[in-house]
Amino acid sequence: MNLYAHPRRHLRLDRLAVCVALTLPCAASLAAEADIAEPKPQVLPKVEISGHRLGETTDGTGSYTSGRARTATPLSMSLRDTPQSVSVITQQRIEDQALLSVTDVVNNVTGVSVNQYETNRAGFTARGFDITNLQIDGIASTWDQAWSAGEVAGSLAIYDRVEVVRGATGLMTGAGNPSAAINLMRKRASAKQLTGSVEVSVGSWNQRRALIDLSSPLNQAGTVRGRVTAEADRSDSWVDLASNRSKTFYATIEADLGASTWLAAGISHQQTSPTGPMWGGLPYWYTDGTKTNWDASKTSAAGWTRWPTDYDSAFVNLEHRFGNGWKLRANASHGDRSSDSYLLYLSGVPDRLTGEGMSAFSGSYATRTKQDDVGLHASGPFALFGRQHEAAFGYLNMKQEFRSDSRAADFGSRDSGVGNFNTWNGNAYPQPAWGAPSFYESAETRQQGWYGMTRLSVTDALKVVLGARATSYEKAGRGLYTPAYAIEHEDELTPYAGIVYDLGDTYSVYASYTDIFQPQNLKDFAGNLLDPVKGKSYEAGIKGEYLGGRVNTSFALFQIRQDKLGQEAGLVDRDGAGALLPETYYRAAAGARSEGFEMEVSGALARGWNVSAGYSQFRARDAAGADVNSVYPRKLLRTFTSYQLPGAWSALTFGAGVNWEGRTYTLDPLAPAGSNGLIEQDSFALVNLMARYDISRQLSAQLNISNALDKRHFGMFAAYGAITHAAPRSASLTLKYRF
Repeated sequence: MNLYAHPRRHLRLDRLAVCVALTLPCAASLAAEADIAEPKPQVLPKVEISGHRLGETTDGTGSYTSGRARTATPLSMSLRDTPQSVSVITQQRIEDQALLSVTDVVNNVTGVSVNQYETNRAGFTARGFDITNLQIDGIASTWDQAWSAGEVAGSLAIYDRVEVVRGATGLMTGAGNPSAAINLMRKRASAKQLTGSVEVSVGSWNQRRALIDLSSPLNQAGTVRGRVTAEADRSDSWVDLASNRSKTFYATIEADLGASTWLAAGISHQQTSPTGPMWGGLPYWYTDGTKTNWDASKTSAAGWTRWPTDYDSAFVNLEHRFGNGWKLRANASHGDRSSDSYLLYLSGVPDRLTGEGMSAFSGSYATRTKQDDVGLHASGPFALFGRQHEAAFGYLNMKQEFRSDSRAADFGSRDSGVGNFNTWNGNAYPQPAWGAPSFYESAETRQQGWYGMTRLSVTDALKVVLGARATSYEKAGRGLYTPAYAIEHEDELTPYAGIVYDLGDTYSVYASYTDIFQPQNLKDFAGNLLDPVKGKSYEAGIKGEYLGGRVNTSFALFQIRQDKLGQEAGLVDRDGAGALLPETYYRAAAGARSEGFEMEVSGALARGWNVSAGYSQFRARDAAGADVNSVYPRKLLRTFTSYQLPGAWSALTFGAGVNWEGRTYTLDPLAPAGSNGLIEQDSFALVNLMARYDISRQLSAQLNISNALDKRHFGMFAAYGAITHAAPRSASLTLKYRF
C-alpha cells in the first residue's frame, strides 16, 4: 500500500483493522483521530512509516518487524507470503529489551517457551514438542540438551536478528521435531562508511558488560568492507555461589568481486565460564509429603563446581547473480563446541526437621562437538504459461562428530555426605580428586539433503508453494553403558506444500502442510530398526500487512501429529540366553497430537510507536488422550511496546511488556508417601519496563527492569522431581555511544 496515495481516513481504517484483528487496546489512539468526516489534504510527512519496504536485515531499521525471511523456505519471502507462522526478533527489539542471550530471545517469542530446569541448561519448546535444532544463518546444528550448556547462554552480540518458524521445518533442517526452527542470523559487513557503537552496562548482581561493534569500508571504493564485534560480560547471580564470565568476538569481511559476485567470510569465538552451576535442582518435597519453600538464592551446587564452554566457528559464502535473475550461492562452515564440567548432583528427599536424606554424586565430563557443513543453492525466476514464477534447488551436506570423556571422583577418607540440606550452602563440601579422562560416549552423524521448491503464480492473487527434500541420514555411536548402534535411512522424503491467496492489498489467507522426521534407535521383534518418527504439521490462517509492510499481523490454526513413535511391545530372546538376557522390542504406533491457535502483531503502528504482541494456545495429548509434556505451558502471552514521545520530549522513549505463561505441572515419580506427587507452577506474569533518554544525537542512557513485580516462579526437572527458581526482579543501566 502506498500511503502517499491515500488520505488519512484510509490510514485510520487500516489501523482499525489491525486493532480489531488482534483485539489491541487502540481505542484511545483512534479517538484522537475521530475528526474524519471529510478527507484532509494532510499526508504522513515521514518516510519512516511509508517509505522503502523493509528487507531481511533489521540493523538500523528501528523496526519490530522484518520485511522478508528465509528460514521456512530457501526463497526469501515476505512474512505475509510465507505459508507458516514466522516471528522475527529484530535488532531494535533486542536493544530495547536488553536481550543478551539466546534464552532471553526465546522467552520473548510468540508460541515458544523455555523450561529452565537448571541454572545452565534449559529446554526450548513450541506447540508441545522439544526444539531439537538451532540454526545459524540457516544451517542447522543438532542440539542435545543432555550435554549442552553453551547454546542457551550464547551471546546475541554477533546476530542481527532471530527468525523463528513454528511447525515442522524438515525442508531446510532435515531431521528434528515438528516444533519450530530458531535461526540466528549473523550481522553483516555492509556499511560503506564508518559506523558502529560502543556501550557499557551495569546491573543487578554486580553485572558489568562492555560491547563494541564497528563497521567500515576497507578500501576507498567501499567494495571491501569489514565488521568487528567484541563483548565482555561478568556477573554474579541471585543463586548462591553462582557467577559467570563470558567473552564474544566476531569478525567478518564482505567483498564485491564484481558487479554480480559477492563474497563473505567470518570467524567467531564465544566463551562462557560459569561457576557454581546447579546440576539437577532443588527438592520439591520433604519426607512427610509437605512442600519445600526454598529461597530463590538456595543452591544445590558446591563452591568448586564449574562448567566452562567454548564455541568457535568459521564460515564463507559466495554468491553470483546471473543476468536472467537467477543466483547461485555456495557456503561452507565449521563449528567446534567444547565444554569441561566439574559438577555436583544432589538427589533425594530431605527430612523437614533434620534436613537429612539427600545423597551426592560428583561428575566431570569433557565434551566436544565438531560440525562441518557445505551447501550449494540456486534460485531465480522462470516463465511458464505467460506468468512469472520462482524456483529454488539445493544440496546440503552435514557431518557432526561428538565425544564425551568422564573423570572418576575420589574423595579418599574425606566425608562426602550431604548432611543437613536445610543449612546447605555448598562452601564446605569437599572437591574430590579427579582421575584421568576416559571414554564415556561418542556419536557421528551425517546428513545429505537435496531439495527443490517452486512458487507458482497461478493468478495475480493465488500463489502455490511446492517443494520436497530427499535426505540420507546416518548415525553411529556407542557408550560406556550402552552397546554400539548404527542408524541409516536412505532418501527420506520430506514434502512441503502451501497455498496463499491475496484478499486485496492487505490480507492473505493461507494453508500449508509440512513434515519432518526423527530417527529412533529402537528395534522391532525381528531386530530391524523402526522407521523414523514422522512429524506432520497442518496450518491455516490469515495474515495482514499494513503501512507498506511496517506492520505484520497473523492468525493461525494448527495441528501437529506424530506417527510411528516407538512403544514397548514385549521381550524377545535374541542371543539364545533364555530369560536371563531378554531384550525389549518395540512397535510403531500413533504418537502425540497437538492442536491450537496463535495470533501476533508486530511493527510500527505509528511514528515512534513499536509493538510486538502475540498469544498462543494449544492442547497436546497422546494416542490414549492423556496430556503429554505438561511441563510446557499451554497458553503464552508475549508483549512489548515502546513509544518515543513527540515534539520537545522526543529524547525520551518508554517501553513496557508482559510475558504471561499458563499453568504447568508434572507427576513426580519419586514423590514421598503423603504427597499427591503433583509438582505444579501456577500461571504467572512477568512485567518488563524500559526507559531511554537521548542525551545527544549520539549518546543515550537506557534503564531496563525485568520482572518488575518480582514474581516468583520456577522451572521443573520432571524426571527427578526437582525445581530451579528463575530470576527475581533485576535492573540494568546502559550507556551507548553511536558513531
